[in-house]
Amino acid sequence: MSTRLPGAKYKSVFDRGRSVKGRLLIAWYCKSEDADRKAGVVVSKKTFHDAVDRNRAKRLMREAYRLMVKSGDVPEGVEWIFVARRAIAGKGVRDVIADIAVACKSISNNAKPFVR
Repeated sequence: MSTRLPGAKYKSVFDRGRSVKGRLLIAWYCKSEDADRKAGVVVSKKTFHDAVDRNRAKRLMREAYRLMVKSGDVPEGVEWIFVARRAIAGKGVRDVIADIAVACKSISNNAKPFVR
């Protein structure tokens, strides 16, 4: 099952997790306490000044993640945070899927265990 990452866990993933930098986004990840997949998205005002652009970037990342989970390409038991980069502007969901796929492949055994 894939669920939304609670706001309280963002700091834990940033502090204890690892990151993979792609062209369009930075993917932070950390092993979860349970077997669920959880994800959150971040788009800063510094990156995109207009709310319309921030919301589009968030929708793209959420949809790409949803499609990856549906196809079974996202490992279970991992908490994700996707941070948008400026390059995501004007891109499509297939481009974002490619960046998330690179992140999923790179975590094979690198995910740190979740520690409170």
